[in-house]
Amino acid sequence: MLSADLVIATAIGYVGLLFLIAYFGDRQSRKGAGGFLRSPFVYTLSISVYCTSWTFYGAVGSAARNGLEFLAIYLGPTVFFVGWWFMLRRLVRISHDQRITSVADLLSSRFGKSSRLAVLVTVIALIAIAPYIALQLKAVTSSIQAIAGASEFSQGRLRGIDEAGLALAVAAGMAVFTILFGTRNVDAKEQHHGVVAAIAFEAIVKLTALVAVGIFVVYVGGGLESIFSNAEQAGVEIYSANTFDSRWFVMNLLAFSAIICLPRQFQITVVENSDENHLRTAAWAFPLYMLAMSLFILPIAIYGLTAMPAGANPDMFVLTLPLSEGHEGLALFAFIGGFSSATSMIIVESIALSIMVSNHIVMPIVLRWVPGEGAADGRGVSRLLLNSRRFSIILILGLGFLYFYLTRDSDALAPIGLISFCGVAQFLPSILAALFWREASIRAATAAVAVGFIVWAWSSFMPSFQSSSPAVAAIMAEGPWGLWWLRPEALFGLDGLDPLVHAVFWSLFLNSATLAIGSLMTNQSALERIQANLFVNVFASAGRGPTFMRGSAAANDLFFVAQRVLGDERAISIFETEAKEQGRTWQSLEPSPTFISRLERELAGSIGAASAHVMLSKVVSGGSVSLEEVMQMADETQQAIEYSQELERTSAELRSTANQLAVANRQLREVDQQKDEFLSQVSHEVRTPMTAIRAFSEILLDNNGLDTDDKGRFISTIHKESLRLTTLLDEILDLSALERGERNWENRPIDGEAVLEQAIEVCSALARQRGVGIVSAGRAGAAIVAADPDRLSQVLINLISNGVKYNIAAKPLVSVTSHTSERTYVIEVSDNGPGVAEAERNKIFDKFYRGEGVGASRTGAGLGLAISREIMLRMNGQLELVATGGQGACFRITLPVLETHTATRAG
Repeated sequence: MLSADLVIATAIGYVGLLFLIAYFGDRQSRKGAGGFLRSPFVYTLSISVYCTSWTFYGAVGSAARNGLEFLAIYLGPTVFFVGWWFMLRRLVRISHDQRITSVADLLSSRFGKSSRLAVLVTVIALIAIAPYIALQLKAVTSSIQAIAGASEFSQGRLRGIDEAGLALAVAAGMAVFTILFGTRNVDAKEQHHGVVAAIAFEAIVKLTALVAVGIFVVYVGGGLESIFSNAEQAGVEIYSANTFDSRWFVMNLLAFSAIICLPRQFQITVVENSDENHLRTAAWAFPLYMLAMSLFILPIAIYGLTAMPAGANPDMFVLTLPLSEGHEGLALFAFIGGFSSATSMIIVESIALSIMVSNHIVMPIVLRWVPGEGAADGRGVSRLLLNSRRFSIILILGLGFLYFYLTRDSDALAPIGLISFCGVAQFLPSILAALFWREASIRAATAAVAVGFIVWAWSSFMPSFQSSSPAVAAIMAEGPWGLWWLRPEALFGLDGLDPLVHAVFWSLFLNSATLAIGSLMTNQSALERIQANLFVNVFASAGRGPTFMRGSAAANDLFFVAQRVLGDERAISIFETEAKEQGRTWQSLEPSPTFISRLERELAGSIGAASAHVMLSKVVSGGSVSLEEVMQMADETQQAIEYSQELERTSAELRSTANQLAVANRQLREVDQQKDEFLSQVSHEVRTPMTAIRAFSEILLDNNGLDTDDKGRFISTIHKESLRLTTLLDEILDLSALERGERNWENRPIDGEAVLEQAIEVCSALARQRGVGIVSAGRAGAAIVAADPDRLSQVLINLISNGVKYNIAAKPLVSVTSHTSERTYVIEVSDNGPGVAEAERNKIFDKFYRGEGVGASRTGAGLGLAISREIMLRMNGQLELVATGGQGACFRITLPVLETHTATRAG
């Protein structure tokens, strides 16, 4: 048995390590460094805060008691991320657009920025999460007792500390850590990168610890087959025909809803998300993490039931199995894994709930107590928010400890977690309605959440106190005032169901029914309709905020509010950005309705949507037309708009079809015109050599006293023109085949430098003949590219020979350079000739275009550059004319590099 002092010291040391990780993560984030903190994998690991001590310890206990039922806790989130990622994407987009800070803020913002609904959701969350925090405290204290031995708590420095005292100490330590690193700034949208880094680290620790114990158990048990066969011989039965019943389905539903309804999960998954695209990684990485966490649960549970003595606590098998085999180091590592599971949950849950309390309870009270515009003028708003969040953290952990103290006689961990899951699941119907149902109203949502909470509190929360209160136990057994049909496990006479199924069915059924019926029977306010459109059409209206606050306000008054809440630096930044758009100084800014709405969203990131709306309403003075009047005028046209929508859609479809036909006709005309131009150019190019051939042939046929020299000269001319004609036809056919993709060749790895050297050598004779120097300047040592050597040589020879033929400078030079840059091989062929006129640059690669500038005779067909560009495209490269400022012409070839060996070689 390990020393209790060692176990406590290890836990304190581990917390110290988390302090360091959070501190350096926070510091890197403030410096603008530490991009890895915003990586999709750190984000995915932080989502694993879902895996608390329930899934670390309780899953093994659940498997030992109820068989495969434990799988539901893992399958629910997996189904959500695999099949419902679009819902998360919608939540994240809305959160970013509307500056959402919590579940309460989400519902409050959607339903008319209602403070009442936000307060209700916050209070429910506080009560519903208390059992879950108590579960973590119970898991930590139970694990310390299991690994160190309860008898040692009367020795040394731990004398006089019982289970409750230890739990209180753990709660106090977690409160200190959370306050130090979870309330460093007032803006909840400034993600807690330090805390997220610590949570991601804890995710690795708890996974590694659980897998290590699982591998150890498989090894000690002689393999999986041996573990299962020994269990069968010992009469251990974990399979049941009733496993996949209504209770298992309900547990899947609760686990599914927990991903967005638990405040900590909403905080990590939605609020702390810095990039919407991270959801793509999380959609497959988080299910893999859940699979890894659940992989060894069943073998550990079965081996524990077989090897451990009767009466051993199955929840602690992860610790007691290594201890029973004398592996205290592994047991201590497993303890740290379970400790990580508990601390990560407590930290993030406390941060999320403290934001909800400060934004939706403290701030509305302050705004109500300070009359008139004083709320906007009061100093210390930032300090008030931070202090209220710190106090809230202490309150939250105090409630968790109180629940732990009252229910500490309960043995199993899993049922405590299910109580919390069922409580926060009451937010699910309203969240779904907020995202997808435009007609859902604030009155219906408030009533639905309240009804669901009352039913949950009566049927699930209150029964958990039976062991600590005989009075509660009597009421649970007989019903209030002896009304048997109001008993928690037999509501409205429905008896015989599993208690969990019973509570979930009635709470969610009455919740959803109240929401649906209430929304159909009530009308939305103007602000509700605006927010409903923004939420339901979030992707269509991305980046556009409501401009419903149409009154006027002085820039100084608005700045004063922003300064008190956001601080000087950020307030000045917001106002200077708006001033630049208006072309004036921010002191003389004239706030527009759009700017006021944008400012409201900024404030909402610090104090919540409802409080921000109330605070700005105290500053903005209304115009001659109220919001309700504006919306009433808009509503008068709504019926006509809806009536014409079908006609508009039909008209839009017809216009789209007509536009497509017009585009097709225009393309056909362009193709026809190109065909005519092509035929005209080909006819012209063919006619010139054919005319020469015909003329000299007729002279030879007449044979009017021609001497031998004239005959030889004429025959030579006919031969040259025939070759020219053949070359022209070959080029036309080659270009046509390239454009149609009919010239197939295999691009294979070659040394581009070797091909370039060969092309220079081929063109050197022509250069010497014309008195042109070829300079091979800076060169890449070697560049392995995927190309056809003959075709690449054809392009290079064409470019170099053009530089030689059309260069009329006093000292004509052609420069050839090459280099590699960012996995790209670049060749540049330039000359000091007359260059390409600006007017000709757009036509230089056109078929049959030979230029109009001065220079050597344009004897070619004008197809060389067009063919060269097509060849380069087929090699996944480019050929382009580079601007030189009027000094000669420069053509650049680029090809992707397969392998480079950089060197410098002078030509």
